[in-house]
Amino acid sequence: MYQILNRPIAERIEWIFELARQHGENFSNPEAWLARQRYLAEHPTAIAVLKCMDGRINIPVATNTPTGILMPFRNLGGMFNLGWPHLGEVLAHHVMRMTGSGRRVLILITYHWSKGNPKRGCAGFNHDTEAAFAHTLEIRRQVEHIFGHNHGTVYPLVCGFETDEDALMIHGTDKCVLDLASLSAADGATLPNRLESLLPDMPAQMRVDLLPLLHGNIEHIAQVREQARRHERTLDIEHREWMICLGRGFDFLHTNLALIIGPYSPDLADPLRKAAAIIENNMRAGRIPDDGFLLLASVPYDEIGVDRARAELKSRFLSRFAAEVIGNEFGALAQKMKKCTAVLDWNSRTLEQIDD
Repeated sequence: MYQILNRPIAERIEWIFELARQHGENFSNPEAWLARQRYLAEHPTAIAVLKCMDGRINIPVATNTPTGILMPFRNLGGMFNLGWPHLGEVLAHHVMRMTGSGRRVLILITYHWSKGNPKRGCAGFNHDTEAAFAHTLEIRRQVEHIFGHNHGTVYPLVCGFETDEDALMIHGTDKCVLDLASLSAADGATLPNRLESLLPDMPAQMRVDLLPLLHGNIEHIAQVREQARRHERTLDIEHREWMICLGRGFDFLHTNLALIIGPYSPDLADPLRKAAAIIENNMRAGRIPDDGFLLLASVPYDEIGVDRARAELKSRFLSRFAAEVIGNEFGALAQKMKKCTAVLDWNSRTLEQIDD
């Protein structure tokens, strides 16, 4: 993967769409479909993740969770407000659809930081980890306001994410925390008791369904540390994004390549400006080639016909809006912009390019 980082922009774009094609094929093959059905039967809790647009934040990879299990919501800095009309509607619709089929919903509300260098922390909060953490507490209060404080059906769980080792930190009641970076595989057997003590108000089945993510994260941290010992980790801890992705449907990007902005904030221009600034800084610092970057808009659809046609219009709007923001405020960078517009078949995760 890392060889592609220094290739010309045309080759990088071709590689990205080949990656998307392979992802769609792998997602929709019968064995993968059956594996997801088996996993969801064993772990029925629906899990949504509110997270930053930062390309280093990839919770499915960091927890060794199969594709299609976790529902992502991304924005600059993990900044969300459930009063935003579109976000509130999408999240409420997701929760109602899950609970309507008898499933509880666990919402992971994340913030991130770097233990090795504060400047590798969250740019959305100007590298202020305390401010990012305080914001997650506000989101948790909003979730409780909408879905209830007793947590019997919807549970908002605040999680820190340390990007140097991709390590989760689970915040429990009474200000207690479970830092998975401090545990080893030998500690895995103690996780059920640790979770019960940390989150006594979480339904028992939900704790059972959270456990695979924690076990997976402990395994992933060990893998990351082995990479670091072989001096193979540097490319993952620094910003190396050369894409700005706007919309939804970017599960195939399991790498530190893209700044992913969900279409939730009423002020989409703000995260777009921040993303363009990061791309520009990456070029100036020599972390990526300066011959171009990709602006990719994607909107998912569930059904052909009206739903797909609506997705096409929305994706075209997002693409043009983003290009206009970047063109107005980053003129030199905009000259290097390559723009692609797509829709995503949500059922097969097939990315389909459309004319803009």
